[in-house]
Amino acid sequence: MSEFVIRNAEKSDIPLIYNFIKELAIYEKMLDEVVATNELLEEWIFEKEIAEVLFAIEDGVEIGFALFFHNFSTFLGRGGIYLEDLFIIPEHRGKGYGKELFKELAKIAIERGCGRMEWSCLDWNTPSIDFYKSLGAIPMDEWTVYRLSGDTLKKLAE
Repeated sequence: MSEFVIRNAEKSDIPLIYNFIKELAIYEKMLDEVVATNELLEEWIFEKEIAEVLFAIEDGVEIGFALFFHNFSTFLGRGGIYLEDLFIIPEHRGKGYGKELFKELAKIAIERGCGRMEWSCLDWNTPSIDFYKSLGAIPMDEWTVYRLSGDTLKKLAE
């Protein structure tokens, strides 16, 4: 029987975080969009403390991660948790580890007084969509995510 635990990331985990980000990007067919570096992750996660990372660990080996940060709902008048990434190495899927990470995030949200948890999912990712629905998550079909980045963001800021 495997031993499963969840732990918070530490600064020394930056290369591991970066590797999981790349593995997720490969799965999502978006590796060419990864411009993060170990230095950027150190700055934003551990110096500016903008995001947090949890690791899923089986028998002492990190087999997945969740990266999240706080957002805010004006309607609720309180913060929430936004799950940016959740990834379990393919050969470790189906063991309930993703669900355990979600349960841990829900506990954190409740402990911190958050009003909700949110995340985005690619439309083609039906295994993840089915998983989220099995947890009781509701798709926000009436909302569309918009994004400004790169040169477009810089141009608007001028």
